[in-house]
Amino acid sequence: MERETIRSELAAPMSDNATYTLVTEPGQGLTPLYNLLSSAKKSIDIAMYELSDATVTSLLSSAAANGVTVRVILDQNNERANNTTAFNYLQTRNVSVHWANPSYACTHQKTITVDQAISAIMTLNLTPEDYTTTRDFAVLTNDASDIAAIEATFNADFTNASILPSTGQNLVWSPTNSRTALIALINEATKSLLISQEEFADTGIHTAVEAALNRGVAVTLVQENLGGKYSSVLNTLKSAGAQIAIFSSKTGYYIHAKTVLADYGTVQAKLFVGSENFSTDSLDKNRELGLIFSDSICMAGIETAITADNNNGTKF
Repeated sequence: MERETIRSELAAPMSDNATYTLVTEPGQGLTPLYNLLSSAKKSIDIAMYELSDATVTSLLSSAAANGVTVRVILDQNNERANNTTAFNYLQTRNVSVHWANPSYACTHQKTITVDQAISAIMTLNLTPEDYTTTRDFAVLTNDASDIAAIEATFNADFTNASILPSTGQNLVWSPTNSRTALIALINEATKSLLISQEEFADTGIHTAVEAALNRGVAVTLVQENLGGKYSSVLNTLKSAGAQIAIFSSKTGYYIHAKTVLADYGTVQAKLFVGSENFSTDSLDKNRELGLIFSDSICMAGIETAITADNNNGTKF
């Protein structure tokens, strides 16, 4: 039976006093996220591409045993084999665990929401083998409008119902508004773009970044380029004036972060952090979540980390 598409139109309050906290990996470790899970009093909702962290699954089990309602969505289209151990463990410990909607190419979202009051929107998976060598970020926010939108979409995804997600105040969803939001962020830049990406295979994003260079925007790109996979795009951007640093080791330091920092140091500065890669599947076919916002401390943290990566990478 075909499900009716739910249009998420939320009347959540505007969040003028919203706070944002940046978690930077690999430097900070997972303690801030473990603490978030441990703080739950009523509910935990997790949408995760990959989950193999035994500390996380233990915390979820303990929360459920203490009466917290715990729900978990795990990707099955790409990562079912890697997620099966966690799925089976949680299923036997009063955790409601759901294989993600197969209508998406994959569910690549990485989000933790606790007590419907705080959400961690992440670039990282919960996979310990990656924690010590992978550049990643998480943003913890209590923005009421965004959290209401995240929860409404989670509720639909947990039952495989179709939904047009609300963007709240800051949210960037795939496969709905991520392409338009990211291209708008790039197109609106007037001074600078500082970008970190694992993938760079989408023509629309490539065109927008090249156009920014051609109108005089200073572009610095930190790019994972394992096996020279994105060298053709990078050559075009370098010819247009981009400063590019690459990393290319799956077993060494790895750029997994997906960030865009536009016009840093100006009043119009904006920051994107999320699960979306610069790929057509990520923008148009996957379930993904990020946010575009303007918190000065988060922007400074991203600028510091990605500038360090730019200095430490191989100049392309």
